[in-house]
Amino acid sequence: QVHLVESGGGLVLPGGSLRLSCAASGSIPTMWTMGWYRQAPEKQREWVIGISSDDMTNNRDSVKGRFAISKDNAKMTFYLQMNNLKPEDTAIYYCVFYSIRNEYWGQGTQVTVSS
Repeated sequence: QVHLVESGGGLVLPGGSLRLSCAASGSIPTMWTMGWYRQAPEKQREWVIGISSDDMTNNRDSVKGRFAISKDNAKMTFYLQMNNLKPEDTAIYYCVFYSIRNEYWGQGTQVTVSS
């Protein structure tokens, strides 16, 4: 089992920045993939950005150049740095952890971009 705890959401002005954190604990496998999804009101959940245990990263086009994912292996904590935020980035953001056999989801954190 892997337990995820997210933090860092909030209200920010357009053009502002936020950093989300996702702390993983429990039985962490050697090989994994971790990512962030988001779900805006009345929209389907969508994948945003991901990183693997061998440091491969990928992201959706709409956040390219604005969002970055990183990790602290010692703390087993993952970060989503979001810059130049736009109103369309408003959503609940979820971290997800994939092992070969399972997936685990965080509780979600609200990000609101509004003036």
